[in-house]
Amino acid sequence: MNRDLTVHDWIVAGVWLAVGLAAGVLLRLLLRWLGKHATRTSWSGDDVLVDALRALIPVAALTGGIAAAAAALPLTGKVNHTVNQILTVLLILAATITAARVVAGLVRAVTQSRSGVAGSASIFVNITRVVVLAMGCLVVLQTLGISIAPLLTALGVGGLAVALALQDTLANLFAGIHILASKTIQPGDYIRLTSGEEGYVVDINWRNTVVRNLSNNLVIIPNAQLSSTNMTNFSRPEQEMTLTVQVGVGYDSDLDHVERVTSEVVTEVMTEIEGAVPEHEPAIRFHTFGDSRISFTVILGVGEFSDQYRIKHEFVKRLHKRYHVEGIRIPSPARTVALQQNGVAIPPQRDGSLSIP
Repeated sequence: MNRDLTVHDWIVAGVWLAVGLAAGVLLRLLLRWLGKHATRTSWSGDDVLVDALRALIPVAALTGGIAAAAAALPLTGKVNHTVNQILTVLLILAATITAARVVAGLVRAVTQSRSGVAGSASIFVNITRVVVLAMGCLVVLQTLGISIAPLLTALGVGGLAVALALQDTLANLFAGIHILASKTIQPGDYIRLTSGEEGYVVDINWRNTVVRNLSNNLVIIPNAQLSSTNMTNFSRPEQEMTLTVQVGVGYDSDLDHVERVTSEVVTEVMTEIEGAVPEHEPAIRFHTFGDSRISFTVILGVGEFSDQYRIKHEFVKRLHKRYHVEGIRIPSPARTVALQQNGVAIPPQRDGSLSIP
């Protein structure tokens, strides 16, 4: 300190501090107003930018006020340098956190808007955030006069040991990146593994894949296991799928009439039931002469996997009711049994029963 502090010095410093604080409050109010207008736009990126700047701008204004106040005080060169370093580090940290939030938010917005990229998978968001924060920490170290070259060298040498110690974690990380990059699975897809697990993919993070089954329970599957197992993706290449229902009618039925009535029921279900595909053309294929019936397959179109249960439920109900009205019989299984005693057939009684002497 070159001279003693005076009241004038404290007043000037206080004024600069108040100016920085007031600027921070006013800028935060301005950003809040901009945030309300940003929510009205169709692009989600402006929401991310405004939300991230809400934390940076007030801190930057307050830091500027503190720096101006420190400059107004008669501080020694060493103290002034220390204060400036502390304020610079705080500003860099705030800028780094803001940049990480902005970049991660933009990555999330892009992945959510493009189902072919990664849907809502958090793995890309987390990787982006870690990279930005790591770069900010390196800048802070360089600002403090700490050389980062030896640190990078040490990290390069120690990376091999870390990789060996974290084999499972790294395997799951790269397996998750491979799954998303190959577009094998995306959040929102319905999958079924050969081991029996099935459900909707909720998220793919750096270690595992989260699947929600139809009973609303979460199944956690390691990425490495998911990438190495056989599975069926019911949402690829198209989300719409076909549903087959097996039906049988009696041998005395008019098959043309059966086909016409069944087609009308299919059209009715496809038009009125939520989740059905109205553009689906009725497909009925007779294929088997059974023991007591002629069997055929009805092919229905459904919007996605979970819709099949509701559509099948309604189709069976309406088809049974319509067959009853049209007089079409759905026979129950029946077999003819012939009994013999001492090589002589035993004739049935008038009521159809058998009498064995």
